[in-house]
Amino acid sequence: MAHYQSGRAMQRVRTSLARPQVLAAARDFFAVRSGIYSAFLEKEGPGYITLRGQGGEEIVIGAVDAPGGTDVTGSSYLFDAQVARFLSTLPPSAVGEAAV
Repeated sequence: MAHYQSGRAMQRVRTSLARPQVLAAARDFFAVRSGIYSAFLEKEGPGYITLRGQGGEEIVIGAVDAPGGTDVTGSSYLFDAQVARFLSTLPPSAVGEAAV
């Protein structure tokens, strides 16, 4: 599954999971990270969650319905590698990547 960065720290993929599944997976993924890379739920809505990590670092995961799946975006100022790892765990959509 390929992903790309646009601008400062926005990353995007399209997955076959539904929005609620994506957001639950993000909560679980970041909660089990050890040490400085763990992050915990701060806010959530039907299509997003924000998490706080070590030193107040914010991670935002957004999910929007798309043809054949869900477009997922992730953004963080310092946790780019962890966001990329999370996105790489999502099963790809049969339709393909989100449009650039």
